[in-house]
Amino acid sequence: MTHPGGAMKFKKEYPMQRSRTARLKLCLIATTFLVAASGVTLAQEGSAMPPPAVAVIELKGRDVPVINELPGRIAATRISEVRARVSGILQERVFEQGATVKKDDVLYRIDPRLFKVRVASAEAALQRAKSIQDNARLQLERQKSLRDRNIASGIDYDTAAVNLAQASADVASAEAGLDEAKINLEYTDVRAPISGVIGGALVTEGALVTADGTSNLALIQQVNPVYADFTQSAQELLNLKRAVAAGTLASTAPGEARVELVFDDGSLYGEPGKLLFANANVDSNTGQVTLRAEFPNGAGDLLPGMYVRVRIEQAVRHDAFTVPQRAVIRDDTGQAQVYVLGADNVAELRKVTLGQAHGSEWLVEGGLKQGETVIVDGVQKVQPGGKVAPEAWKPAAPAASSSQEPAKAPE
Repeated sequence: MTHPGGAMKFKKEYPMQRSRTARLKLCLIATTFLVAASGVTLAQEGSAMPPPAVAVIELKGRDVPVINELPGRIAATRISEVRARVSGILQERVFEQGATVKKDDVLYRIDPRLFKVRVASAEAALQRAKSIQDNARLQLERQKSLRDRNIASGIDYDTAAVNLAQASADVASAEAGLDEAKINLEYTDVRAPISGVIGGALVTEGALVTADGTSNLALIQQVNPVYADFTQSAQELLNLKRAVAAGTLASTAPGEARVELVFDDGSLYGEPGKLLFANANVDSNTGQVTLRAEFPNGAGDLLPGMYVRVRIEQAVRHDAFTVPQRAVIRDDTGQAQVYVLGADNVAELRKVTLGQAHGSEWLVEGGLKQGETVIVDGVQKVQPGGKVAPEAWKPAAPAASSSQEPAKAPE
């Protein structure tokens, strides 16, 4: 049952709801027109925007070294085992373990008393032999005088001459025995055979050492300079030789190949090395060829047995060109691409084949030609087929410690 007053109130509110709905529709229509108008305006403004500014370089051929980074290990240039040359009891260790010693420095002392006695005995034997020699000389002179006066026969003279010769031989033998005794006495001071860094003492005072023993007393290694022995695949070396023979690459001049060391943390050793040789044989187990370089080691940073990477310049590629790494972009498959500036400053997206990295640049092996212009900076603002406003690219000054770091481009 409807109250009359309530019915009258409903009839009064209905026109107001219709008016409110109409106003909402009008607002929606107005908003739609405003959005459409804004889109037209933005489109007009976008079409009127100037082309983006980019930095470009022109590809020019130059000599690019072929650098390989190979695994290696540091080795001492000279290694000497300290051994006793006479048998006896060690009395004293003179050197400090781990210190640098010079050639002929005393390292150990062996009990010398027995060897001093032998020297004294050899000296006495020499004096006796010299006395007999003097007597034989006098007898020979006497027999000569008697023979000259025809008092003695020639047989006596010959016998005296033989006795003198035997006495002289005994003197020489005694002198050699004395020299040997003196040398053995000197050997009681065990000296360093080479200069270098000596390791820990392998024997202690009071130990009996023998001249014919197989154990050594200490180990000395010469570590300035040091060797870096590294290996390379025999196939890689063969490919380099073939490329040089075909004229694709040029061999470096003898003694001019630059060799550098790279530590595990990526830092570069401060002094370059010198390539010495490559072995003439291939390891049958690994198929590798061993090469050796020499590095100065005045600061002692390079220790024997240390693993390093050896960066070596093995050839030169003539008329090659590179692009800055910042100019390279990659698609979803990882393919390297660059923007090339075409006619009317239109940007063209080009697939390229990259080789090794040289510092902050990639070596270009395919996809580009000498004389073409490549966009370096501003590639994010470029669209394929769109116009750009090019300007010459100015690279930042390289840091003093920068160095060429070879790295193979991802496939």
